[in-house]
Amino acid sequence: MATPKKSIAAEAHAMPIDIGITEKDRAKIAEGLSRLLADSYTLYLTTHNFHWNVTGPMFQTLHVMFEAQYTELATAIDTIAERIRALGYPAPATFVEFQRLTSIQQPEGVPSADEMIRVLVESHQTCVRTSRSLFPHVTEAHDEPTADMVTERMQVHEKTAWMLRSLLAHTETPKGA
Repeated sequence: MATPKKSIAAEAHAMPIDIGITEKDRAKIAEGLSRLLADSYTLYLTTHNFHWNVTGPMFQTLHVMFEAQYTELATAIDTIAERIRALGYPAPATFVEFQRLTSIQQPEGVPSADEMIRVLVESHQTCVRTSRSLFPHVTEAHDEPTADMVTERMQVHEKTAWMLRSLLAHTETPKGA
């Protein structure tokens, strides 16, 4: 993946960034955060889509749950983008950039409620893996603010995936049956 690009005009007018993290490390971290931002935004769109289009006997439960999840993601997306900016790089902000950077595959059409849940579980788990992949470089660079943010994101995504998986328990065959 290419190093995030800085705006030449912005560089000409900006003060140097001296926060105790080298330019090389800031670029590498911003690159990883850009992938996390793309995954998070893609998950946001998928969750919002499912909120609008869910049907079936669990409609009310899922409609409300999906709204809470996409609302939380909207705040997280802003936090991730602002961290990229604090490191001195522009945050990706177009569908084209997000499609290039994301690891999440969006479903076509409107899946069943159970399939929506499965898609969201996998997408949250993808966000956890993307977050976790940042840790070696963040730790090496002693970038505690990013480490804190990424840890929080992993906790949220792991808990959400668990809660969503729990909804599917009714469709699984018990062991020994």
